[in-house]
Amino acid sequence: MAKGYWVSVYPAISDPERLTAYNKLAGPAVRAAGGRTLARGGGRVVAHEAGITQRVVLIEFGSFEQAVSAYESEAYQKALVALPDGVERDFRIIEGID
Repeated sequence: MAKGYWVSVYPAISDPERLTAYNKLAGPAVRAAGGRTLARGGGRVVAHEAGITQRVVLIEFGSFEQAVSAYESEAYQKALVALPDGVERDFRIIEGID
């Protein structure tokens, strides 16, 4: 079974405090749903073409369905409430290659 991944890119963070509040809720929600953070940050990034060097987060789940379920979970939806106004985010859930 192919794994599932959350890929998040943050083109703009105008309110870092809101991001911190989101992270305090999102981290436990992701771990409880079986997610494992593979990469997070913006420290060492080499961007090509239209890529950006801002914060990028990559989270792995056991399956695509598990990744979707984690996003839809009550705990993660509560975390999202902390996010909207201070952060611009490009988020997607993708299926890995078996």
